[in-house]
Amino acid sequence: MTASTLKFKTTKDFLKYIKDNEIQFVDMNFTDLRGKWQHTTEHAAGLDEYKLDRGIFFDGSSIAGWQPINNSDMVIKPDLSRIIYDPFAAQKTLKIFCDIYEPDTGKPYKLDPRSIAKSAEKYLASSGMADTAYFGPEAEFFIFDDVKIDISMNKVGFEVDSEEGPYNSGRDYDTGNMGHRPGVKGGYFPESPVDSLSDIRGEMLTVMQTMGVEVEKHHHEVAPSQCELGIKFSTLIDSADNIQIYKHVVHNVANSYGKSATFMPKPIFGDNGSGMHVHQSLWKAGQPIFAGESYAGLSDTALYYIGGIIKHAKALNAFTNPSTNSYKRLVPGYEAPVLLAYSARNRSASCRIPHSASPKGKRIEIRFPDPTANPYLAFAAMLMAGIDGIENKIHPGEAAEADLYDLPEAELAKIPTVCHSLRSALDALRDDHDFLLKGGVFTEDMLNSYIALKEEENEAYETMIHPIEYKMYYSS
Repeated sequence: MTASTLKFKTTKDFLKYIKDNEIQFVDMNFTDLRGKWQHTTEHAAGLDEYKLDRGIFFDGSSIAGWQPINNSDMVIKPDLSRIIYDPFAAQKTLKIFCDIYEPDTGKPYKLDPRSIAKSAEKYLASSGMADTAYFGPEAEFFIFDDVKIDISMNKVGFEVDSEEGPYNSGRDYDTGNMGHRPGVKGGYFPESPVDSLSDIRGEMLTVMQTMGVEVEKHHHEVAPSQCELGIKFSTLIDSADNIQIYKHVVHNVANSYGKSATFMPKPIFGDNGSGMHVHQSLWKAGQPIFAGESYAGLSDTALYYIGGIIKHAKALNAFTNPSTNSYKRLVPGYEAPVLLAYSARNRSASCRIPHSASPKGKRIEIRFPDPTANPYLAFAAMLMAGIDGIENKIHPGEAAEADLYDLPEAELAKIPTVCHSLRSALDALRDDHDFLLKGGVFTEDMLNSYIALKEEENEAYETMIHPIEYKMYYSS
């Protein structure tokens, strides 16, 4: 953790810091089931030890998928180990990562994603197989200059625009069309002026660093208008927290430039979508337990972890790929990892083992998740699947060395795939979720609430008339 993250042992110490540094507001941040950051802001003058230790009451029925209106009271409690300055606030403001509690029992709320992730970490430690899980997410996103969305009874459509888009190569601009832009699937690592987004990415990293995230790099991604920022791996909770900061910074810095950023997996037809590859490793007593003498320098433990991920991948899709748009990305032909296989250096497999010069760097990279995932739920679910694989010694089979996209159809048919729709992912979660219930990490009530919330989205998607249907069927 960098110096720009504040930590306090006691509420009294925190209140003293607020007073000494003339903090005006304290922003209480928490994450809903969909993964969206929510907040309520307290004036510093109204805070005291009693209020902070007791927690802040709020209406849980107003948060999608949470409490019914007749039992709506919930409590937000600050986590004093993760406090950051808000660089986007006009007044001096601290943001605190918070957890949600039941007002009657004082216990963590079973539908609070951050509390679920904490339970997953505790379950790993109690299992004895490892004491720390490290996660390294790589979230991609698009930046547009203009976004129009129009949904009504007789009109459905969207239009996005970016000066980088190859569709603008013949457009007239007041300042002239400079002609430098990436082609379709031609955006990976070009130098400026073809890469026109380097400065905005640099500012995103700089702001993120001031908010306590250890940053490493930034670069243009494969599609025009597509970017990625590199942040350092950390523990499960820290990495999930970092993704919430990452998204907050990307959205707000883009907005300050008069642009709009989106983490939609597939906002543009005919080009690559945005993924969130997640590197994972387990450690025990300060030693990496994924390093060994098996395939690609992995241990048997690591292979069993992979086996658990592959076995439960379709159920995991409900968390790692939780939007209807997720499955517009998970199609062959756009570098999307749809095939459930593992390999060293082979990016066509859904699980890659990156090269490492040291046992400490030995890890696996799960490539099918995307950035619409709630990071707390997605990371916790993958950890639970991996633990199940280790406990039951689920071997993933032989590694895939060939380019899986070039295999003959008969061979390709033998390799299992991820889900092809949100509906199929939700059905898979219904059928395969016992591994999530171990140690009370996830609960049946939580899973039912999550599935119901996602079914609402799926119904809206499946019942909405699509413009292409007019093109295909209007004259039938």
